[in-house]
Amino acid sequence: MSVSISLLAVLGSPHSVSSADGSSVHDLIAIALRREDDVVVSFAGIEDVTSAFLNAAIGQLYGEFEEDLIRKHLRVTDAEGDHLLLLKRVVERAKEFFRDPEQYRAAVSGALNE
Repeated sequence: MSVSISLLAVLGSPHSVSSADGSSVHDLIAIALRREDDVVVSFAGIEDVTSAFLNAAIGQLYGEFEEDLIRKHLRVTDAEGDHLLLLKRVVERAKEFFRDPEQYRAAVSGALNE
Protein backbone atom coordinates (compact mmCIF):
# COMPACT_ATOMS: atom_id res chain seq x y z
CA MET A 1 0.00 0.00 0.00
CA SER A 2 1.11 3.57 -0.63
CA VAL A 3 0.35 6.60 1.52
CA SER A 4 0.58 10.14 0.14
CA ILE A 5 1.07 13.00 2.57
CA SER A 6 0.68 16.52 1.23
CA LEU A 7 2.30 18.89 3.72
CA LEU A 8 0.16 21.74 2.44
CA ALA A 9 -3.03 19.73 3.08
CA VAL A 10 -1.93 18.45 6.49
CA LEU A 11 -0.66 21.80 7.74
CA GLY A 12 -3.18 24.03 5.98
CA SER A 13 -0.34 26.48 5.37
CA PRO A 14 2.66 26.88 3.07
CA HIS A 15 4.87 27.29 6.15
CA SER A 16 6.48 24.15 7.60
CA VAL A 17 8.21 25.77 10.53
CA SER A 18 7.11 24.49 13.94
CA SER A 19 8.17 21.31 15.66
CA ALA A 20 4.52 20.76 16.68
CA ASP A 21 3.53 20.65 13.00
CA GLY A 22 6.49 18.38 12.37
CA SER A 23 5.27 16.01 15.07
CA SER A 24 1.88 15.79 13.38
CA VAL A 25 3.54 14.84 10.10
CA HIS A 26 5.87 12.41 11.91
CA ASP A 27 2.89 10.58 13.38
CA LEU A 28 1.35 10.06 9.93
CA ILE A 29 4.63 8.81 8.50
CA ALA A 30 5.33 6.53 11.47
CA ILE A 31 1.91 4.85 11.24
CA ALA A 32 2.56 4.01 7.59
CA LEU A 33 6.13 2.83 8.22
CA ARG A 34 4.97 0.51 11.00
CA ARG A 35 2.78 -1.19 8.39
CA GLU A 36 5.76 -1.06 5.98
CA ASP A 37 3.67 0.96 3.55
CA ASP A 38 5.39 3.20 1.02
CA VAL A 39 5.11 6.87 2.02
CA VAL A 40 5.35 9.83 -0.34
CA VAL A 41 5.66 13.22 1.35
CA SER A 42 4.86 16.08 -1.03
CA PHE A 43 6.31 19.54 -0.48
CA ALA A 44 4.17 21.00 -3.30
CA GLY A 45 3.09 24.51 -2.37
CA ILE A 46 5.41 24.70 0.64
CA GLU A 47 7.32 27.97 0.83
CA ASP A 48 9.17 27.84 4.16
CA VAL A 49 10.80 24.88 5.90
CA THR A 50 12.83 24.92 9.10
CA SER A 51 15.15 22.39 10.66
CA ALA A 52 12.84 22.31 13.72
CA PHE A 53 10.01 21.08 11.53
CA LEU A 54 12.17 18.55 9.66
CA ASN A 55 13.76 17.23 12.86
CA ALA A 56 10.34 16.54 14.33
CA ALA A 57 8.79 15.23 11.11
CA ILE A 58 11.59 13.11 9.69
CA GLY A 59 14.70 13.20 11.87
CA GLN A 60 12.92 11.47 14.76
CA LEU A 61 12.08 8.52 12.52
CA TYR A 62 15.73 7.44 12.71
CA GLY A 63 15.29 6.81 16.43
CA GLU A 64 12.33 4.51 15.80
CA PHE A 65 13.04 2.70 12.53
CA GLU A 66 16.00 1.09 10.83
CA GLU A 67 17.62 3.28 8.21
CA ASP A 68 17.07 0.63 5.53
CA LEU A 69 13.33 0.59 6.19
CA ILE A 70 13.15 4.37 5.95
CA ARG A 71 15.23 4.42 2.77
CA LYS A 72 13.06 1.71 1.21
CA HIS A 73 9.64 3.14 2.12
CA LEU A 74 9.93 6.94 2.47
CA ARG A 75 10.13 9.28 -0.51
CA VAL A 76 10.00 13.07 -0.73
CA THR A 77 8.64 14.83 -3.80
CA ASP A 78 8.13 18.40 -5.01
CA ALA A 79 10.79 19.84 -2.68
CA GLU A 80 12.87 22.81 -3.75
CA GLY A 81 16.67 22.56 -3.76
CA ASP A 82 17.18 24.45 -0.51
CA HIS A 83 14.51 22.35 1.23
CA LEU A 84 16.25 19.17 0.05
CA LEU A 85 19.62 20.45 1.26
CA LEU A 86 18.20 21.21 4.70
CA LEU A 87 16.48 17.81 4.79
CA LYS A 88 19.77 16.10 3.93
CA ARG A 89 21.54 17.89 6.83
CA VAL A 90 18.73 17.01 9.24
CA VAL A 91 18.85 13.33 8.21
CA GLU A 92 22.65 13.19 8.54
CA ARG A 93 22.51 14.71 12.04
CA ALA A 94 19.67 12.41 13.08
CA LYS A 95 21.58 9.33 11.96
CA GLU A 96 24.68 10.50 13.85
CA PHE A 97 22.67 11.26 16.96
CA PHE A 98 20.71 8.02 17.08
CA ARG A 99 23.81 5.96 16.34
CA ASP A 100 25.25 7.04 19.73
CA PRO A 101 23.17 9.69 21.55
CA GLU A 102 25.47 10.02 24.58
CA GLN A 103 28.60 10.53 22.50
CA TYR A 104 26.77 13.06 20.29
CA ARG A 105 25.56 15.03 23.34
CA ALA A 106 29.06 15.01 24.85
CA ALA A 107 30.59 16.28 21.59
CA VAL A 108 28.02 19.07 21.28
CA SER A 109 28.42 20.01 24.93
CA GLY A 110 32.19 20.12 24.56
CA ALA A 111 31.97 22.30 21.47
CA LEU A 112 29.62 24.74 23.19
CA ASN A 113 31.88 25.04 26.24
CA GLU A 114 34.99 25.92 24.21
